[in-house]
Amino acid sequence: MFFSRAAVLLFGAGLVAAAPVEKRAEITDADILNYALTLEHLEDTFYREGLAKFTQEQFAEAGFDATFYANLKEVASDEAEHVKFLTGGLTAAGATPVAECTYDFGYTDVNSFLATASILEGVGVSAYLGAAADIMSKTYLTAAGSILTVEARHSAYLRAKLGKSPFPQPFDAPLSLNEVYSLASPFITSCPSTNPALPVKAFPALALDPTTAAPVKTGDTVTLLTSGYTVTGGKVYAAFIAVTGPTFVEATPVDGGFSVMIPEGFAGQSYVVLTGCNESVSDDTVVAGPAIIEIGN
Repeated sequence: MFFSRAAVLLFGAGLVAAAPVEKRAEITDADILNYALTLEHLEDTFYREGLAKFTQEQFAEAGFDATFYANLKEVASDEAEHVKFLTGGLTAAGATPVAECTYDFGYTDVNSFLATASILEGVGVSAYLGAAADIMSKTYLTAAGSILTVEARHSAYLRAKLGKSPFPQPFDAPLSLNEVYSLASPFITSCPSTNPALPVKAFPALALDPTTAAPVKTGDTVTLLTSGYTVTGGKVYAAFIAVTGPTFVEATPVDGGFSVMIPEGFAGQSYVVLTGCNESVSDDTVVAGPAIIEIGN
């Protein structure tokens, strides 16, 4: 979202006046806004550091023209404004906003930087979509929705420029707070000790075998790696996340992880978790994940 500084302050003040932070038994709207701010800090730092590391000439050498470079700088500006907006709203509401952490994004060149950017924007869309159901205040919900729509435009633009469908599915997939944090936490190396604690936890990491041939398609069998740990106990299922509910497929144990078949009804950046239940997905039943799988149309 591209606001002037004055607009941010006015909107933030109006937001707080109209809807003070509402508390519930386990999670507050302030928790959710700080969760969103945690993700926005991550994206803001990602673009700021990446654009400082790679020059316009390096983008051009990788096949991306001046128009794309200018638009990418606008994406970075949007993320910075999201940080200012959420920080201002939390402060005006009397809550302590989380500060920026330190990160390791792992990119090595322009192409890996943009591939990571596309993944982060897609996760951002699913994060806001998933958190929407937990926001009590209608005003906060509208504010979060106004960020979600811009994140979706970022995602579509980057996907198109990377040769992927900008809108591969008619519905985006919502992710829970813990599922999103599980995807974000590997990038975070440390955070200030003064940051408010968030009501989130990371599930064990799950990843698509990097040797998998692309593109992955419906009906393909792929391996999901459970590196560094072993899943024991009863039967395990792979649950592909969708707004209409998860699709469960059998997860067959193989060396280093589980073999699963890609079900129908999924395309683009998709998410799968391992679970011990084939009826519903909850924080109590998730064994590992999510893993991100790019599924071709």
